[in-house]
Amino acid sequence: MTRTTDADVLIVGAGPVGLTAAMDLDARGISTIVVEARAFLEPPSVKSNHVSARTMERFRRLGVAAKVRDAGLPADYPHDISFRTVLTGAEIGRILIPSRRDRIGSTVGPDTSWPTPEPPHRINQTFLEPLLAEHVAGLPHVTLLNETRFHRLTQDGGGVDAVIGDVDGGGERTIRAAFLIGADGARSSVRKQIGATLSGDAVLQNVQSTCIRAPGLYGLMPGAPAWGYYTFNPRRNGHVYAIDGREVFLVHNHLSAEEIAHEPVDRDGAIRTILGVDERFEYEVVSHEDWTARRLVANRFRRDRVFLCGDACHLWVPYAGYGMNAGIADALNLTWLLGAHLQGWAGIGILDAYEAERLPITDQVSRFAMSHQQKLVRSRIPDTIEEESEAGRVARERLGREAYDLNVQQFAAAGLNFGYVYDASPIISYDGEEAPAYSMGSFTPSTVPGCRAPHFWLDDGRSVYDAFGPGYTLLCFGDPAALTPLTAAFAAAGVPLAVVEVPASLRRPEYRHDFVICREDQHVAWRGDRPPADVVGLVKRLRGAAGDVLSPARATGGTA
Repeated sequence: MTRTTDADVLIVGAGPVGLTAAMDLDARGISTIVVEARAFLEPPSVKSNHVSARTMERFRRLGVAAKVRDAGLPADYPHDISFRTVLTGAEIGRILIPSRRDRIGSTVGPDTSWPTPEPPHRINQTFLEPLLAEHVAGLPHVTLLNETRFHRLTQDGGGVDAVIGDVDGGGERTIRAAFLIGADGARSSVRKQIGATLSGDAVLQNVQSTCIRAPGLYGLMPGAPAWGYYTFNPRRNGHVYAIDGREVFLVHNHLSAEEIAHEPVDRDGAIRTILGVDERFEYEVVSHEDWTARRLVANRFRRDRVFLCGDACHLWVPYAGYGMNAGIADALNLTWLLGAHLQGWAGIGILDAYEAERLPITDQVSRFAMSHQQKLVRSRIPDTIEEESEAGRVARERLGREAYDLNVQQFAAAGLNFGYVYDASPIISYDGEEAPAYSMGSFTPSTVPGCRAPHFWLDDGRSVYDAFGPGYTLLCFGDPAALTPLTAAFAAAGVPLAVVEVPASLRRPEYRHDFVICREDQHVAWRGDRPPADVVGLVKRLRGAAGDVLSPARATGGTA
């Protein structure tokens, strides 16, 4: 007897990762319950200052990109990164990043020529998360259970039972879903309950992180404002980030191994050294959170019907802004697969692609971030950096160039956005060509299966991604009449396939094949100059149905 479920999917955690998963599932008509211990619209701590271009591309499809871009720093506030001796001292270099007012159409800055319809955006999580929560609260297929704790889970062949309760300890009850997503952060209870373990580098760096309110600070800072400031001097190095562009800043004090071994570092003294102010300068501590930078990846992202996303399955140094963004990429990879299965056109085998695709990419990105952190740690600060002398001038120029060359890779991380490839997926049809290598800062556009389909604009002004349908999209650069066997096989299997005929004038050199099948998440699934001889086998592979049966109709008691 089939047991009735309360929702198709239960999500534990309503941070940006869990909320994005809920948005995407709702767009597919999938009923979702989200459990979160915090109150509705309660802002998180001040962290995660960057929404990547890839995340913005997906927010575009979900209808929230414009809303996200309109929030955060003031519209005309530069998103630059400034390198200085101290915050109020001499600037030795700057990475130019346009303000949100100037972002679309700007040609100034290392990321303004990127092949994307949605450039990245600087917004602190304290603004982003409530914005997403408010949007999710209005969606028809999502139920938000705030001030509710997840306790434990059990699962069987048909679903997952989760025991939840009120944050005050009462109201314990059980809800049932077909699948559960653990997006419950670094201390994930879901991860522990499915027996997944983290491994890697447990301690890379220790950081004192303090959010301050300092209304008079901008008046002491020379030159144009910036979103991020890196300070370099022989006494103490730190990072400072503008949160609201008016008076709130986040100060990161990076501690040395010697400091960790001795007495706690004087927080106030460290902050004043980084800012370059004396004891007469007044500021208020809004909050503080000391943390350890790590590189840890879970040994598994799934156990049967339970999945992990975001910090629940990977933790690393927050360079390049890819902690939250990698988690959102996890979520959207998974919800696409869950949607395909729950909508009935894909076998349960399609879910095997999640761990096969995301775990290797997560490991790669974590190593990029760790490598960048180690290069920063090894950077030597000349003793003459603050001298008003020729030696000081030369030292500042040299360090400014070095700081720019090293950090432009993380603040304009084209490779991490567009270069990664799913090269061992069970639902991608490979053709033997190796995908181009990529680094943190650079990539080569390619249609090798598993790569992100290169972006281009259509004649009507839309992004090609705007033309992608649910499931799969076939970009046709050749004779549409040749596609009949392929489109017929998709139709017979009930697999959604949109066909976009592309004029020859729009064909980019990366599209060397007449036909390219892309997934909804913009990754290439197959390409060729003619339909394959075994079109049925191709469709079977793409829907993850080899050797298994399609999902039975959902038994849902919620609003599906």
